[in-house]
Amino acid sequence: MTYSKGDIITKTVSFVRSKSEGESSGHDWWHIYRVHRMAKYLAIAEKADNFIVELAALLHDLDDWKFNHDGSNNAAEWLQKSGLDQRLIMKVMEVIEQVSFKGAGQDTHAETIEAQVVQDADRLDAIGAIGVARAFAYGGYKHRELYRPDVLPVLHNDFEAYRNNQSHTINHFYEKLLLLRDRMNTATAKKLAGKRHQFLEFFLSEFYEEWNFPADTVDQK
Repeated sequence: MTYSKGDIITKTVSFVRSKSEGESSGHDWWHIYRVHRMAKYLAIAEKADNFIVELAALLHDLDDWKFNHDGSNNAAEWLQKSGLDQRLIMKVMEVIEQVSFKGAGQDTHAETIEAQVVQDADRLDAIGAIGVARAFAYGGYKHRELYRPDVLPVLHNDFEAYRNNQSHTINHFYEKLLLLRDRMNTATAKKLAGKRHQFLEFFLSEFYEEWNFPADTVDQK
């Protein structure tokens, strides 16, 4: 049976929502919903293939390395079941494989405009007010400390080091979030990233001000 593109998107939404709703690490259905919506917006502005963009945006976290520990390939299996031809499946999977951030020293180059759009949409959801909320949700999910002044951030040179990192959540701002503005691909995303990046800086400034209050002289009495 052959489905229309609209039918495939609708069925994919239902499938992904059933897999991700209620997830507590900040990679839940509503994260995917926001990335999907942003990706569609960027696809129009950047003249990308909207069908490929939508499918990749919806499926991008299904087999993410942070949660997929058994090597399963749910995204590819779903695309096969949807009746898409192999060439299109390969294009969608190539986009998905290029989305994730893998460390400050890693070049996560997005080769096509579709990959650039989905990567940008995912990264926009990692900064700004929602990005702050998601950072602490993920930190709690991983049982990480909020902050430790004596543990400095590390700009990881390889994916293994980044993946195995267990540092506190504030370090995550320096190891990933604050780097994303300058790693946006599309002109549209770069404009949107500026304000969200400023919010990260404002949050950190406020965080340190509260952390260090009252002044050190109080402790010396």
